[in-house]
Amino acid sequence: MTPALKLRLVGFLGGILIVAVLTIWAANTTWNQAAALGDRLTREQIESFQTADQFRAYLQELDYTLLRFAVGREQADWERFQTESRKLDQWIDEQTLLLTSPEEKRTLGAINTAYDGYQLASRNLSKRFSETPGSQVQVGDLAKVELESGHLMDLGFQLVRAHHESLSQFIGQSKSTLHRLQVIIFTSLSALIVLGGLLMWVVYREMIMPLQLQLVETAAVLERQEKLASLGVLATGVAHEIRNPLTAIKARLFSHQKGFAPDSKEYQDALVIGGEINRLERIVKDFLQFARPADPQIEEMPAEAPLRDVMELLRPQLQRQGVTISLDVGAVSCVMADRAQIKQVLINLVQNAAESIDGGGAIILRVREGQQRLGGRMRPVVILEVADSGKGITPEVQKRLFDPFFTTKESGTGLGLAIAARIVERHGGALEFQTQVNHGTVFGVVLPKEKKK
Repeated sequence: MTPALKLRLVGFLGGILIVAVLTIWAANTTWNQAAALGDRLTREQIESFQTADQFRAYLQELDYTLLRFAVGREQADWERFQTESRKLDQWIDEQTLLLTSPEEKRTLGAINTAYDGYQLASRNLSKRFSETPGSQVQVGDLAKVELESGHLMDLGFQLVRAHHESLSQFIGQSKSTLHRLQVIIFTSLSALIVLGGLLMWVVYREMIMPLQLQLVETAAVLERQEKLASLGVLATGVAHEIRNPLTAIKARLFSHQKGFAPDSKEYQDALVIGGEINRLERIVKDFLQFARPADPQIEEMPAEAPLRDVMELLRPQLQRQGVTISLDVGAVSCVMADRAQIKQVLINLVQNAAESIDGGGAIILRVREGQQRLGGRMRPVVILEVADSGKGITPEVQKRLFDPFFTTKESGTGLGLAIAARIVERHGGALEFQTQVNHGTVFGVVLPKEKKK
């Protein structure tokens, strides 16, 4: 081999090495930035939306407490209103330090100013009742408070719009960054194709495919969160519009009911009306739980603990329906979860399973371990399964199974599985299912496995 050939071979191998190093660097940088982008998009969207969502929820609770005080004149209700009012005032000041968008900060400043007017109107209402004890509640008594509350609610929706504008601008900048990274990585791949097909295949299999999957997962998460955010705004608004009239109706019904004889037709009619009001309140509660689910109180627990709780709780009811329920526990595993919230999810799944069984049947609760992709990467998981021998789920229903407000039940709200899915997602897990028509369904609550210390 001549010196010139050796020099050319060294140059060629050096070129392959340089291009390979460039490709690895570009792929690794893209991988890290895409992961950081997905995390930032999800975090900023949730935190910014929750700021507006929590404000409207707190304001609705204040309105409800003030209305109770106006109707019942209970000093405890007024003291509770004052305490919660101070907490909300402090919360508004704290959020000013958390928001990053100038428009969101400006809107929150307007909310802070308008909230002072709301507090003044509330104090005037209390003063008016203290000066004229025993007077009946008039429409005009609450007019000023309702006007200030409505103004604050409008500002809350402005805060949502300001968030979406900020998010749209951020997404545009992120797309540009991703585009530049894609140009770098695909240019490097083109060079690798020329210099060595094998190296290109290894890079694509080990780096590009996981990256593409992560981008798809990020887009799917964003789409789902946008949908849930919009539905959450709708649910909160509807609940606000229904809850206050229901309270007033219930108060008036109670005052009338005291004047009816227990065995009279009017008394029985009042009982029916009261029952329907309670049912509406339960529906409103489901709407609010969907719009602003509570943060999970995470603690370490045996994985089979919530399954055992649900089995003991529902076994008598299921036996009356001719349905048997059993628990199949393999190796004992531990998870970090909110026991009460996971129990709520499992109760919903077991009740749905029982409703899918015609006549006698069986429900089996299981715990198993496995490997599954969560948060864009493979990780060990614990799966809590609810398997039934019911009629299964048709393909048409499967497509919309987790859609909020979709139900096949005559009296259902369509929020049970949607709330369950959100609870599991807030635990960092996933709610999945496998079904076969006329052979049964298996729902799985997938939770990250607790790492051993």
